[in-house]
Amino acid sequence: MKFLSVLLAAGIVATAMAPGEAAAQDRGRIVIGMQLEPPHLDPTAGAAAAIDEVTYANLFESLTRIDERGDVVPGLAERWEVSGDGLTYTFHLRGGVKYHDGTAFDAADVRFALDRARGDGSVNAQKGYFAAIKTVETPDPLTVKVTLARPDGQFLFNMGSNDAAIVAPDSAETNKQRPVGTGPFKFDRWVSGDRVVLVRNPDFRDPGTPKLNEVVFRFISDPAAQLNAVRSGDVDAFPNLGATESLPILEVDKTFVVKVGTTEGETVLALNNGRKPFSDVRVRRALAHAVNRQDVIDGALFGYGTPIGSHFAPHRAGYVDLTGLYPYDPARAKDLLAQAGYPNGFDAVIRLPPPVYARRGGEIIAAQLAEVGVRLRIEPMEWAPWLEQVFKGRDYDMTIISHVEPLDIDIYNRSDYYFNYRSDRFAAVMDELSRTVEPERRAALYGDAQQVIAEDGVNVFLFQLPKAGVWRAGLTELWENSPVPANDVTAVSWK
Repeated sequence: MKFLSVLLAAGIVATAMAPGEAAAQDRGRIVIGMQLEPPHLDPTAGAAAAIDEVTYANLFESLTRIDERGDVVPGLAERWEVSGDGLTYTFHLRGGVKYHDGTAFDAADVRFALDRARGDGSVNAQKGYFAAIKTVETPDPLTVKVTLARPDGQFLFNMGSNDAAIVAPDSAETNKQRPVGTGPFKFDRWVSGDRVVLVRNPDFRDPGTPKLNEVVFRFISDPAAQLNAVRSGDVDAFPNLGATESLPILEVDKTFVVKVGTTEGETVLALNNGRKPFSDVRVRRALAHAVNRQDVIDGALFGYGTPIGSHFAPHRAGYVDLTGLYPYDPARAKDLLAQAGYPNGFDAVIRLPPPVYARRGGEIIAAQLAEVGVRLRIEPMEWAPWLEQVFKGRDYDMTIISHVEPLDIDIYNRSDYYFNYRSDRFAAVMDELSRTVEPERRAALYGDAQQVIAEDGVNVFLFQLPKAGVWRAGLTELWENSPVPANDVTAVSWK
């Protein structure tokens, strides 16, 4: 009842689509709502998850593929063998594969894509995925042999990411605006600020895939507008609904299916460790004590979200619960600030990207930090400027963002990453992890890595982002969980 009152007061409850309208709907078409518009459509040249949410498996394919359960399954490689020492991977490619422009796919394209991703001029957001590659050989048009300089226990998983998408030499440089892949859908058009439209690839190797003729991705950032779009039928599905306060209303409406699943999104109050006063670990620890995670979860996500104490998903093997390391304790926060030379607190700027959790969470955190003397000026930013100034330029004090790449704790070991964090202790753990294949030992090392960055208070770790999905009853095969950022519609249909 509380949630309904909030919605009514805001004037955002709309009339649901009538049964007759739903029945008359085009069963060969689906409209999917997204919170953010991607900056471009080349998954090998950008960090924005919105790129993957449009293109993963739909437009582009990789050697392997990650399914909804997070398992590695065949992609453009139908099978593979791994040498006994874990250093050589022999991929056997599918035959008869074509790009959307009609050109043929073969092993030379794989070599080009992998060499491009790991090369000196690479702008790949996950260049580290390819760091262990020593050589890429093509014994024949349908065979690729990748030799690593060291074992990499994540190699097959990483080769299933969208960052490892196989792109052709002729179209690689124009994929940002005119993407050309091998997937079951083709790019049709992009209406800036509104939508991206994909259409069925009639030449896809499997005539039964996809089931849909057209997929429209609509960009709707405002939570009230998201709810209205769902209930009016303007969109058929919102796989990551920002308006989590509306879920109780939608759950009791048999017109819709509501699923709250898991994501890989560690949501953090990111701190610029290379800028004073955040270069002082006492200040960072003070901020962790000053933030009440549960209040942020309740206020920003209406209770949906799992508290975290380090940069690791709770559903992953190797997770360590470190939420008790910095309990909410304003008095302790003030004491640490005084020890660091800030008895009266300090002024700072928090730059917030568009996601609802960031904008709402920023308001709540600003109020909490004010209680210990940290005075924040809130600066909302659109996605492209945030990526350019904060993520790439590292020009910020604080920000809030969800990191959605799976098992991405290695970002804390990157010297050029926007956290500006350096730790020989953490680097040593990650070095051993990179050379370890045995699952139990890898899990233990992941635990060590979590402990180091939590003790160093690199960021204020807030919550694991939930996947709050809602779609019209009758749609099948939409993902409940997000082991990778994706709106995979390759098997979606109306029943």
